Amino acid sequence: MSGEPVRLSAWVHGYVQGVGFRWWTRSRALELGLVGFARNHADGRVHVVAEGSRTVGEKLLELLRSGGAPGRVDLVVESWEPARGDMTGFEER
Repeated sequence: MSGEPVRLSAWVHGYVQGVGFRWWTRSRALELGLVGFARNHADGRVHVVAEGSRTVGEKLLELLRSGGAPGRVDLVVESWEPARGDMTGFEER
């Protein structure tokens, strides 16, 4: 059942606010065909939620951890669950 859509929830720690990180994440997610959002949190983290195939979600995770993102990513903590199918497009929140 690897073709079943999944929901990736990734908490990105580091210097990732005010540096274009959400815009960059949105661009990568749209290129990969994912739906979801990237949202700043008051504690300085960015929460990325994306739905699509597990393979494509793992590719987004790889990009988040690659060092190619704006700012500085110190840690990405991810969790997976079945897709809910309640999102369209990819938003910066």
